[in-house]
Amino acid sequence: MLKRWGTRLWMHRPTTPREFSLLVAIFVAALGLFVFTHLADEVMEGDTRAFDSAILLALRAPADHADPIGPIWVEEVARDVTALGSTAILAYVTLAVCGFLALSGRRSAALLVAVSIGGGALLSSVLKLGFDRPRPDLVPHAVEVYSASFPSGHAMLSAVTYLTLGALIARVEPRWRTKIFVIGLAVVTTLLVGVSRIYLGVHWPTDVLGGWCLGAAWAMVCWLVALWLQGRGSVERDVPMVGDAATPNPRVAFGTRPQTRR
Repeated sequence: MLKRWGTRLWMHRPTTPREFSLLVAIFVAALGLFVFTHLADEVMEGDTRAFDSAILLALRAPADHADPIGPIWVEEVARDVTALGSTAILAYVTLAVCGFLALSGRRSAALLVAVSIGGGALLSSVLKLGFDRPRPDLVPHAVEVYSASFPSGHAMLSAVTYLTLGALIARVEPRWRTKIFVIGLAVVTTLLVGVSRIYLGVHWPTDVLGGWCLGAAWAMVCWLVALWLQGRGSVERDVPMVGDAATPNPRVAFGTRPQTRR
């Protein structure tokens, strides 16, 4: 009787924010991997050529394919935005965050961030060599490129870096409005970098879509691994998420004692 009552109580227990976040991360990772796998198969068979060509040409002046649509300042903005996904900028941001974490006494967390983003960069390079897809040849490139096309390294590494760091910040932020803002900012930055690569003519649209999917999946997998390591005590845990069973008093968590009234 008690066992049956306990089972019913568990089944009707409301989902906590922590559990909901885990479910979302698992769904995003699974969906990203599924879409990337299907897209990679289509790319290798050449079935995406018509789709890619139509979008690239739609972003160029009909009379001159060397001229992206829009005023000249839009092209300059696109170059600035695309730099947010460059290896130099992402490496600088990663080192800055890892340095901050290490100096704050969170060395395991710093190592985890470095391995997550470094692993994503290595995966991107290996996949580029494996697929070896040529860069777009329909329009002139507005910036210099040196590697293969699929998947887009800028799109993938932007997703890996900004989503990983966004999840890290959201992890220690107790307010949901701030969590949503941080994650939203990471997503928007990733999307803008990818769109800029298409606009500048250096990637096929499916390159960017593949980079987004795989980068998001990698970031979510790394986040799930981080939660597992935190649960084992292998990675420093700053402030438990809202909904955790052992959430302490915020004042105590930061090393101060709550004042008692007399």
